[in-house]
Amino acid sequence: MTDSEVAQYLQEHPEFFDAHADILAKINIPDPHEGRAIPIAERQMSQLRDRVSILEQKLAELITFGEENDAISERMHRVTLALISAQSLEDVLRTLYFHLREDFAVPHVAVRIWGIEDALDTEAFAPVSEEVHAFTDSLKTPYCAAHPVLDSIGWFPEAQPPLQSFAYVRLDGENLDGLMVLASEDAQRFYPEMGTLYLQRLGDITSAAMARYLG
Repeated sequence: MTDSEVAQYLQEHPEFFDAHADILAKINIPDPHEGRAIPIAERQMSQLRDRVSILEQKLAELITFGEENDAISERMHRVTLALISAQSLEDVLRTLYFHLREDFAVPHVAVRIWGIEDALDTEAFAPVSEEVHAFTDSLKTPYCAAHPVLDSIGWFPEAQPPLQSFAYVRLDGENLDGLMVLASEDAQRFYPEMGTLYLQRLGDITSAAMARYLG
C-alpha cells in the first residue's frame, strides 16, 4: 500500500484504532522540534500547543488593529465635529490643518481649490496646472505614493528634510473641485498598499464642510 492509500484507509475507518489501541500506544513519531521519537499523543499535544500559539498571536494582532481603529475613529469624530462647527471657509481650512497636525500627526498638508469666482487670497486658491485637474478628476479613491505627483511637491516649500510619502485625496461636491495632499518625511506613513477608508472619509467630510461656503 502507498502512503496515500494508508492515509485514506485510516480516514475512512476511524474505528481502526479503537480495535487496535495497543498499536496506537506503541507508535512513535519524530519530534519536529528536537528530532527524537515521541509517542503520537505527545506529538498531538505539541501540534495543539503550536496551533494555540498561532491563534494567540492572531488574536493579539486583531486586538491591536481594533485598538488602532478605535483611536482613529475617535480622532475622525473630533475632526468631523470641528469641521461642522467651522463658521467660514477660512475657519474650515484652519481647523483641518490643526487637527491633521495635532490629532493625526500629519506634518504637512496642502489644499488646492479651483473654479471659484470669488476666491480667497490664500494658498488654497493658488492656480494649478491642467495636469493636476486631470489627475484629480481621475481619482476614484485616495492615492498614496512614495513620490509626489506632477508639480505638487512645490506646495510644500518649507518641508525639510525631503518628503518621502504622499496621500492625494480628491475634494469633490456641489460648487467644489479640489485636491488635498498629505505628506510626510516618513517613507512608511503613506504607501500604495495601505487602506484608504479613513482618508476617503476625511475627504468627504472636508468637502462637505467647504461646500457650505462656496457658491
